Amino acid sequence: MALVLKQINAPGLAQLSYLIGDDKAGVVAVVDPQRDADVYLQMARKVGLIITHIIETHIHADFVSGSHELKARTGATIYGGKSNDYEFDLHQLTEGNELRLGKITLRVLQTPGHTPEHICLQIFDAQQGEEPFGLFTGDTLFNLDVGRPDLLGTGTEKKQAAQLYHSLFDKLLPLGDRIEIYPCHGAGSACGRSIGDRKQSTIGNERVFSQAFKERTESEFIEWILSGMPEPPTYYSYLKKVNAKGAKVLGCVPTLPPLSVEEFQQQMQDENIVIIDTRSILAFGGGHIPGAINIALTSSFPAWIGWMISPDKTILLVVESERDISLVVEHLFRIGYDNCAGYLHDGMTSWQNAGLPLQDLGEWTVNELNQHKEDSNLTVLDVRSDGEYQNGYVPGAKHIYVPHLKEHLDELDKNQTVATYCGSGYRASIAASILQKHGFENVINIPGSWIAWKSENLPVEKPA
Repeated sequence: MALVLKQINAPGLAQLSYLIGDDKAGVVAVVDPQRDADVYLQMARKVGLIITHIIETHIHADFVSGSHELKARTGATIYGGKSNDYEFDLHQLTEGNELRLGKITLRVLQTPGHTPEHICLQIFDAQQGEEPFGLFTGDTLFNLDVGRPDLLGTGTEKKQAAQLYHSLFDKLLPLGDRIEIYPCHGAGSACGRSIGDRKQSTIGNERVFSQAFKERTESEFIEWILSGMPEPPTYYSYLKKVNAKGAKVLGCVPTLPPLSVEEFQQQMQDENIVIIDTRSILAFGGGHIPGAINIALTSSFPAWIGWMISPDKTILLVVESERDISLVVEHLFRIGYDNCAGYLHDGMTSWQNAGLPLQDLGEWTVNELNQHKEDSNLTVLDVRSDGEYQNGYVPGAKHIYVPHLKEHLDELDKNQTVATYCGSGYRASIAASILQKHGFENVINIPGSWIAWKSENLPVEKPA
């Protein structure tokens, strides 16, 4: 018998899932699968194993679960915590329940806090004694962070925080320092406040280095965990409903049709269409389709699609290269954005060769912004989060966090030039494209933004 334990990282979501089993028994389970499930089937086939169990540690908010895709292809049973929120048939687990995979045993710990139904799974390997060696922690415990208890909203935050406190201190910490932890997320996920870089840790490491395990009373922990919590992405509430119901099974990542200029223009007439230009901020600034939103294809792409674009919109894509299409579509598939009508064949080359209208976006260096920042006809717009803004901003800047920009357009003067900046220029380009889409003609983006501003030692203002 040999333990099979493999971690799978979904790029762009910082989401971690696992394949675990016994190669002699020929069986494995998948824990917290991503939606494009081929990766698990390929890994299992490669070592001659059958997927018999699909396990959800909780109802996810940041990605579409692949449980139903896997069940459709393997016939495996879906397991999860005990909850009336599930709208599909699954085997619900409670404290002490065990799942056996040959000589590997997974034992359930009920660990509410991040969500009410959350479970963790102790990992036992018969070759390594009678005690567990590891723990699948889902979104209860990460490296240097813990799951946020505020995602449900509806006034349950303090109750969830109290449950999280007891899950951490009464359930997980007593397991002992040597226990290896395998979380559902790494750095970059908004399911924690500020998750550390390590994708695996131990209870002992977290006890020593994580602020969450600092000695506190329950009330002190509740106050600490809920203070300064960043705003959750807007699409989280949508995906909660998708995963509680069970995502539609598509069988594979969709293949998008290339659209000619004429077909693309025809699709643009639909009021429900949104054009997403995934090119770099500098390429977008040089020339783009009027009305397009720039969400560049970086590791942040899926999160900012979820922040900025309503799931009921139909998406048309403009890409730098057609090689990017498969990655873009994977990202959209993983967050449940299935309404994509196609992409512009040959990208902006075909658009410009057809002699169609182009819109450009002004760009300033931070030194140019500094020279102009006091101009009477200029609005400097900081589109970073509240926490970033509180730590310092360009003197005189107006602050509107980019996800809320559309709700506050009436606070800006269309007759003025608006210069947008963020941390790097990425979110500023999103903001600038939204302003242009809504009739702002004089818009400037600041590539490099706050990083470059600080690098040049330019003046910084802070709240009183």
